[in-house]
Amino acid sequence: MANEAHTDVFQEVHVPEAGHETGFPPFNAETFASQLIWLAITFGLLYMLLSRVALPRIATVLEERRDRIADDLDQAAQSKAKTDEAIAAYEAALADARAKAHEIAQKTRDELTAETDRQRHEIESELSDKATAAEAEIQASKTAALANVAGVATEVTSAIMSSLLGEDSDKAAVEKAVAASLRRGDA
Repeated sequence: MANEAHTDVFQEVHVPEAGHETGFPPFNAETFASQLIWLAITFGLLYMLLSRVALPRIATVLEERRDRIADDLDQAAQSKAKTDEAIAAYEAALADARAKAHEIAQKTRDELTAETDRQRHEIESELSDKATAAEAEIQASKTAALANVAGVATEVTSAIMSSLLGEDSDKAAVEKAVAASLRRGDA
């Protein structure tokens, strides 16, 4: 039932009245000439409006955009140049720092080598002095020992002769015989 009411309303709205022609109005031959005149007037006004107001604004916007892009490209090129300069300066500073570090390391190595050599010479000198002193001490001990050897040899020889002969020997003769024997041993 609702569909029937809806269909009746639709038919009433679109039903043409008597005396009116049905069809698409722009193709109506009676109004075609006036429509062309109004089309030309509207087109002319729209063309004038666009050429005098809208297109200059659009051209201005496009020009500003082109200028801004050119400025941005220039700034980017300047920034790139500054970056390249900064990188070159950084690499130069880094190379300089490496050279200085190498120089400092070499200087420190040389100083340490010189200090080590100086200390080694001091120690060698001290050891040489101690060795000389020890050799002198050994020579003195040897001389003292040899002097004691003569006395000990004289006593031992006297004791051996006393025990073999059963009588005390002449001490001066024994000392003379031991001294002669020691001289033959040195030669």
